[in-house]
Amino acid sequence: MLRAIADVLRQIGGALATVVTLPFRALARLFGGASHSTRRTGRARRI
Repeated sequence: MLRAIADVLRQIGGALATVVTLPFRALARLFGGASHSTRRTGRARRI
């Protein structure tokens, strides 16, 4: 019984961690991609 409760709490914690980190991952991808593309094309802030 306690093991089942612990598994449910672990799954909820994993889901919460995913939801919390998603915006930060998106921002990192956005800024990482932007810096990578400006480095490649040589355009600073044209968009």
